[in-house]
Amino acid sequence: MSTGRLAGRVAVVTGGADGIGAGVARAFAAEGATVLVADVDVEQGRAVAEEIGGSFLSVDVTDRTQVETMVRTAVEDLGGIDVLVNNAWGSGNVGRVENKTDAMIERGLAMGFYGPFWAMRAAFPHMSAAGWGRVINMCSLNGVNAHVGTLEYNAAKEALRTMTRTAAREWAPTGVVVNAICPGARSAAFRRITATHPEIAATADAANPMGRLGDPLTDIAPVAVFLASEDCRYLTGNTLYADGGAHINGVAWAPELPD
Repeated sequence: MSTGRLAGRVAVVTGGADGIGAGVARAFAAEGATVLVADVDVEQGRAVAEEIGGSFLSVDVTDRTQVETMVRTAVEDLGGIDVLVNNAWGSGNVGRVENKTDAMIERGLAMGFYGPFWAMRAAFPHMSAAGWGRVINMCSLNGVNAHVGTLEYNAAKEALRTMTRTAAREWAPTGVVVNAICPGARSAAFRRITATHPEIAATADAANPMGRLGDPLTDIAPVAVFLASEDCRYLTGNTLYADGGAHINGVAWAPELPD
């Protein structure tokens, strides 16, 4: 029989193939949870699932049908859905506001807001029926501090924070708690940005009060474990800044943007 703070729980982690999502999936499994890793990266997602003894499902969170299938798969194949982590994000385009296209904004909202919304809407009836549930939405300091160049990401993540608070207020009587994490970590999204703007990595470390960006597994995932656990029964509607203190005074760095 599995032991740990999440023993007996079924958790779904979107974007679980890499970065923060993979760190959370590993930490949940180590605490006894049965984990469904959901990602568009089939090869890496399956590798993470096999490593932790979990399950994998190919899911594009911009597709409502696939998101609803993800929740149904957890319920029918794994026995339920106790914890939902909305973490998935794909590549974005760094550029000025006036150069953003409708398609860029629409894709950002589809991935960062609608995908979590569909997942939360599908999961809630199962969680409320059980009288227990945890929703953890990965948001971002990009939106809080209005980082330049990433409008669609910023907008989607702040919309997700608003949904987090609204759902937390509405669902509080049911035993389902909903919280957000704004991580400061070398996530998959951060690595994609620094691949084309390498100067950001060193500047981001230097600007952090603790002198470094966090590690997805050892710095961010433990916060998610707490939010997924019984210890979080009286905390809902909150944003936890797991960022080494970066949110305190904002962020000084910014990429050079073309006109």
